[in-house]
Amino acid sequence: MAGEPQDDCLFCKIVAGHVPATIVRETDTTVAFRDINPQAPTHVLVIPKVHYETAAELAAGEPAVAADILREAQAVADEDKLDSYRIVFNTGSGAGQTVWHAHAHIIGGRGLQWPPG
Repeated sequence: MAGEPQDDCLFCKIVAGHVPATIVRETDTTVAFRDINPQAPTHVLVIPKVHYETAAELAAGEPAVAADILREAQAVADEDKLDSYRIVFNTGSGAGQTVWHAHAHIIGGRGLQWPPG
C-alpha cells in the first residue's frame, strides 16, 4: 500500500533504524543522510519517511511531504554552507534510480557542469 513501509526497501530500513546511515538531519517527515558513494563534497540524500517509489508518486500522494523534502534540501545546503547546489530526483532505471523509494540527491561543493552526464 502506498505510503506504508516496505520490508524489502533499503531506505525504509534506514528510516526504521535497521540499516545504519550517516544521518545529518531528521524531521517528522524526512531523513537526510550522506550518500555512500558521493559524487561531490556534499552528496546527501533526503528521503520521505513514507514509502512512495518515485517523486511523482510522492507528490501526488502526499504533496506536503514532497515540499518537506525541498525545505530539507535547503537546510542541508545551508548547513554545508553551499552557495549553489543541485537537487536531483532520478525516476526510473534509465535515469539511474536504483532504490525504489522517492529521494532527492543534494549535490554541491564543486562545480557542476550542464548538461549532466
